[in-house]
Amino acid sequence: MGDITEFSEKLQDFLNTYPKRKFDPVPWTPLKKPLAECKVALVSSAGFITPDQKPFERIKGGDFSYREIPSDVDSSTLCDDHPSKSYDHSGLQQDINVAFPIDRVRDLAEQGRIGAVNHRHFSFMGAISACGRLATNSAPEVAQKMLADEVDIALLVPV
Repeated sequence: MGDITEFSEKLQDFLNTYPKRKFDPVPWTPLKKPLAECKVALVSSAGFITPDQKPFERIKGGDFSYREIPSDVDSSTLCDDHPSKSYDHSGLQQDINVAFPIDRVRDLAEQGRIGAVNHRHFSFMGAISACGRLATNSAPEVAQKMLADEVDIALLVPV
C-alpha cells in the first residue's frame, strides 16, 4: 500500500483538499445466500474499454460515464484508457486482472466458489473530481442494471 507522501506536493495538496463523503452508518447488506450461489459483477474505476468502445472523454471534472464490459470479453483485448499519471499503469498492462479481475472471477465460478459471473460488468474512468453527476446519474443507473441482472455481489475495484 502506498503513502500520500509518495506523490508530488501538488498532488498531495489536491488529495488533502478533495471533498470526501463519510457514510455513517456504512451502507452494508449481508449476503442472504451462500457465496457459492451468488452472481458477481465487477465495477472498476480503471477506465478500461473494449476496442470497439468510445474512449472516455478528457473533460474538466472527469468523465462520469461508464462502459459495459461483456462477461465473455477476452481480457487481453481490454484497453487502458485511464489518463491519470498519478499511478504506475505498468502492472495492469502486464495483467489486466490487477484492476479488472475478470479471469479470476471466472476461475471462482468454474471452481464453484461463486454461483455465476454476471453477463456484463462496468468500467468507470477514475480521477473524477466533480462527482455530482456520477452520484446522481451514472451510479444509480448502473445499480439499477445490476438489480435487473439479479447481481448479488458487486466487486468494487478502485484504482
